Amino acid sequence: MRVAVFNQKGGVGKTTTALNLAAALARATRPTLMIDLDPQAHLSSIHGNAPSEAQHSIFALYQDNRPLVDIAIAWEGIGRLIPAHPELIKVDSVFGKGPTILNRLNAGLEAYEDGGDEESVIIDCCPFLGVLSLNAIFAADRILIPVSSDFLSLRGALQIEHTLKALEPVLKRRVERRYLLTRFDRRRKMSFEVQERLRQQFGAELCDSVISENVAVAEAPAVNRDIFAHSANSRGALDYLQLMEELLAARFL
Repeated sequence: MRVAVFNQKGGVGKTTTALNLAAALARATRPTLMIDLDPQAHLSSIHGNAPSEAQHSIFALYQDNRPLVDIAIAWEGIGRLIPAHPELIKVDSVFGKGPTILNRLNAGLEAYEDGGDEESVIIDCCPFLGVLSLNAIFAADRILIPVSSDFLSLRGALQIEHTLKALEPVLKRRVERRYLLTRFDRRRKMSFEVQERLRQQFGAELCDSVISENVAVAEAPAVNRDIFAHSANSRGALDYLQLMEELLAARFL
């Protein structure tokens, strides 16, 4: 199953969610292939030992059509990673927006999955709608949309829904999605108000699980760890385990 973690708004916990969901799956003996499709390469930096050369990153898929199996690196406790590189910022301007480029990731994954051992693929998207994000959406079976528990993020979630609906005629299908509340603070009335507004708008497509505002979740990337390696008994770790269990039960993963 391929899941793209996407939001056009930054700072909503997209990379954190991609990493910790993959780590939760690994704990359930489901190794995951992670793909960093963001030129900022935050996910790759958390790995700690990702190659620094563009030819050893996913940029090589676009520049040279290099097989993903040649680029993938091991990530202990998770599975494997296809790292990003700042050169990805050039993809929109250099390679155009034709069908071949828009489907490059899908084609690369089809070739990879013929021999790969991972049961799940999680794609960490860049926070804007361009060729890279469209590659992820075209390749994904599902889309997970983290939404920070504030009203600006609520507005952004509505914009994403409009974007996805506009893409349906091109995709010739409706991509299944789930909206996930992050940075949820139970002490703040606003968190519950945003949750209720999202529930009214998206119904069952809003996850019951929420990711709490949690110090351990914020600290973990700074020490190159997922939440389970950093603080397995924290509120954040419990939240991500609950999210994984909910998505597995819904056959979303």
